[in-house]
Parts: sequence; structure tokens; C-alpha cells
Amino acid sequence: MITSKQRAYLRSLSQNLDTIFQIGKGGITEEICNQISNALTARELIKVRVLENSGYTAKEAAEEISRAVSSEVVSCVGTKFVLYRESEKKKRIELN
Repeated sequence: MITSKQRAYLRSLSQNLDTIFQIGKGGITEEICNQISNALTARELIKVRVLENSGYTAKEAAEEISRAVSSEVVSCVGTKFVLYRESEKKKRIELN
């Protein structure tokens, strides 16, 4: 579990991130969860966008995906959300 101070720091890091995944009409599948998990292993912090035709709100999608890939929801604004999961092999982000 991350603290609110750590969450604020991660949120500041996520400002410059590009959206690397989109949740569309296909919804949240096992395949998209696997891809997101792999991206979190490589990057630790990722931004995802939820399209209007997906049937999910950004908050619903963030919670479902974070449970599936064992990550933390950093922020959820509009149609985008940010996920964080500490990487054991390639630690890039230092949380105090």
C-alpha cells in the first residue's frame, strides 16, 4: 500500500507520461491485463485511457485492472488513469 505522499509523487511523475493502453469496446480481457502487467514490470508507472464505447468508467476500469495485475491506482482523472506496481528486477522509481 502506498501513502498519500508517495501517491502525490507518482502523480507528478505521471504528468509527462503518454497513454500506452486504451480500453475500448472489447472491454477488459485477460490479454489486455497480461499486456498491462508486462508494461508495469518494465516501466512501473503507466497511463491508460478508457474510450466511451468500452462500457466502463475510468474508475471502474482502474479498480478491475489493478486487482487483476496486483497494482496500485495512483490517480483517475476524466477518461484516464495511472497504475503503479513496483518492479523487483528493474526498479526505476524510488519511493521514500
